[in-house]
Amino acid sequence: MTRQTVGTPYAAIIGDIKDSRKIADRKEVQEQFHSILQIINEKYAEDIASNFIITLGDSFQGLLKNKQVILSIIFEIELAMAPVELRFGIGLGNISTTIQRDNSMEMDGTAYHRARKMIETIEGNENKYTTSETNMMICSGEGYQQTDQLLNTILSLATALKSKWSARQKEVMYAYFTHGENQYKTAEELGIGQSSVNKALNTAKYYTYKTALIDASHFLSQSIEGEDE
Repeated sequence: MTRQTVGTPYAAIIGDIKDSRKIADRKEVQEQFHSILQIINEKYAEDIASNFIITLGDSFQGLLKNKQVILSIIFEIELAMAPVELRFGIGLGNISTTIQRDNSMEMDGTAYHRARKMIETIEGNENKYTTSETNMMICSGEGYQQTDQLLNTILSLATALKSKWSARQKEVMYAYFTHGENQYKTAEELGIGQSSVNKALNTAKYYTYKTALIDASHFLSQSIEGEDE
């Protein structure tokens, strides 16, 4: 266990599986979910303050000390879990309790409060016809409302773009992402030609989507301090 540095902003990610009760093979999905979070914890170990864990069967949470990898982690989880749909609430702020690497259930702070608020907002918006569609939202606290609005607009547009992706495109993108964005290694992994990988990525507007995430992540890490209210 470690104590947080006073004034140090963290990024909490809280997520859940959408319509989990309608999933026929829930046990298999939960096992897959657990395996993916383990991969995330190992891959991003240096960026994580408290490991990603499953909290209530269909929900999960994790705490990051590096804000720049927030959207990369979300993107990787989404692709790995496809076609299962998820929601993500992102909260920036401080942690008021002792940080525990392996047990975030006993932790609390404004970062978690804001992340939960975003999950609730997403769920509430799903029943409103006049609200823009999104499956991920961020809250940075008092003084950053305009910045949050801009970032959430980008995330909403990103949601609209990825809603057009086919299952095969998601499979290709995940293989491409996890193979260091190497088209030849991706083609070998999937047993297809490099040209097919290139076509799938371009048709899905992968590079446009990735550029949006990179720019949003850079802005997020440079412009928002996530201070307490």
